[in-house]
Amino acid sequence: MRVSNVTVRKRLTIVLLIGILVFSIIDMRLGYVQFLLGNQLTEKAKGLWSRNIPFEPQRGEIVDRNGVALAANISAPTVYVVPRQVKNPAEAAEKIAAVLNMSKEKVYGLITKKTSSVKIPEGRKISHQKAKEIRALGIEGVYIGEDSKRHYPFGNYLSHVLGFAGIDNQGLMGLELFYDKELKGKEGSVKFYANAKGERMNDMADDYEPPVDGLDLKLTIDSRINTIMEREFDNAEAVYHPDGLIGIAMDPKTGEILAMASRPSFEPDNFRNVAPEIYNRNLPVWSTYEPGSTFKIITLAAALEEGKVNLESDHFHDPGSVTVGGARLRCWKRGGHGSQSFLEVVQNSCNPGFVELGERLGKDKLFQYVKDFGFGQKTGIDLQGEGTGILFKLDRVGPVEQATTAFGQGVSVTPIQQVTAVSAAINGGTLYTPYIAKELIDPKTGKVVMQKTPQAKRKVISEKTSEQIRYALESVVAQGTGGKAFVEGYRVGGKTGTAQKAQNGRYLENNHIVSFIGFAPADDPQIVVYVAVDNPKGTIQFGGTVAAPIVGRIIGDSLRAMGVEPRKEQIEKKIKWPDTPMVEVPELVGITKTDIGELMLNLKIDASGEGDTVVRQTPQAGVKLKEGSTIRLYFDNVED
Repeated sequence: MRVSNVTVRKRLTIVLLIGILVFSIIDMRLGYVQFLLGNQLTEKAKGLWSRNIPFEPQRGEIVDRNGVALAANISAPTVYVVPRQVKNPAEAAEKIAAVLNMSKEKVYGLITKKTSSVKIPEGRKISHQKAKEIRALGIEGVYIGEDSKRHYPFGNYLSHVLGFAGIDNQGLMGLELFYDKELKGKEGSVKFYANAKGERMNDMADDYEPPVDGLDLKLTIDSRINTIMEREFDNAEAVYHPDGLIGIAMDPKTGEILAMASRPSFEPDNFRNVAPEIYNRNLPVWSTYEPGSTFKIITLAAALEEGKVNLESDHFHDPGSVTVGGARLRCWKRGGHGSQSFLEVVQNSCNPGFVELGERLGKDKLFQYVKDFGFGQKTGIDLQGEGTGILFKLDRVGPVEQATTAFGQGVSVTPIQQVTAVSAAINGGTLYTPYIAKELIDPKTGKVVMQKTPQAKRKVISEKTSEQIRYALESVVAQGTGGKAFVEGYRVGGKTGTAQKAQNGRYLENNHIVSFIGFAPADDPQIVVYVAVDNPKGTIQFGGTVAAPIVGRIIGDSLRAMGVEPRKEQIEKKIKWPDTPMVEVPELVGITKTDIGELMLNLKIDASGEGDTVVRQTPQAGVKLKEGSTIRLYFDNVED
């Protein structure tokens, strides 16, 4: 059948229009893909072509309150391999194995994996010398990525507090774990491009995304004070060979931890070589034990606040023991202290006297103050593993439990609880939350991102009561059982503690935790120091004998490091055998040799110079020295 020309033209027109429509749609689609989706598709393609060499961020440093680095980073490169780019795996494996001290079979297995990239385990965080040797091999597909590892420049210094970080720079313990999110930062990378065969595409430039470094953590710790404490612990270990040592120094007016130490310790850089039970236990916040006589400060505070005792006018007769609820509770001094004021009860750490104070208070008031001072609950310090201690339940407290609690036996507390409680007793009566992290700082800008301030929990006692406690505890050091903590020129107060250790429900023989808690200056406390020595060997196990002199030396040296000037005003020390009397150095400048011979100084003289008259002396007049100490005098001729 013949088709007309008109019909043909119509059909051609329709076909043409359809063609124009189809091509228009294709053209529009191409334009859409080219101009609107082009960048997006290019990025997706790059994602398929790209290979990453990660760049680890610098973990934030941990520094003390003065900016001294306690946990830092050192550069430690890491070896990466892109398997598809390695031309001769067998040869490459042999060369790499020789440098990294690996078996070539292991290296071969790693670099022939069907994966985009692989880390060589033995090539992680290697020395720069090793990295240089790897680069010198010139193996295509082997890369050196910038990396770092944690370093603790002071060794075992503050080890339990700082904790440590693992091979991936993740915090595993201590402050490293507690503040891991803030310290770790964000990973960066160098991104290069490879084709489907894994071969590098040299016509495309590498992309670099810089890592974001972690925040620096500034602590309340004063490394000068911590160094003094660590020094004293080294000496105590050498002399007493104890089972353990615990030390805390705190600012009683803020709750800031100034120093913290414990033994046994470990080196965070080598934590893998240490038993977990050593590094997992930060004893100052974790351990719980009977406090002994240091707990008597709480009973004293409660009795004074409630008006149950007058330290000067009230008297107590101590026969050496007291019977309560059928149990005989002894004083540490056989035969007792006899008749004494309650100030002397405190000075002598007399157990029967504190049993009397507990009875005057009654169990409800006594245990109310015990809880108000923070015992039986966590202090809230920003360290992991804090213990709560154990108190008698009030409905189970009978006369014996009440009596033993009054002098620190039968209850279990942590060292950090004792320090915060005593700080409240002597700072004017305010209980603070202790803390050890002061600030988080952006290392690039120096901007403070987070800052902690003192957190007062509650007012426990009045300023008047606190003043009485400071005086009583200063007299303990000057004239009582804490005499070995006395520091010439500084008003030191404190209390001894000797606690029995229990095992399987029974007290151990000749195995005590001896302690001392001291503070200074007594009229304006700047520092509280607590030291506990677990089972010291070769000595009488009393807190006043072992722990008190350690605390005295820590306080004296710490106050000098803090710039606290010594003063003459302090309670005169009661001289006891075998103490050496103190002698005040007189003013000798201008005195002749003949006049010095008539003074009977009780001091040795180291003289220098050719003259007859003293022109300079060391130390200066007014300083107190032990009798028989040496002073240096400089002589010269002085014209009239």
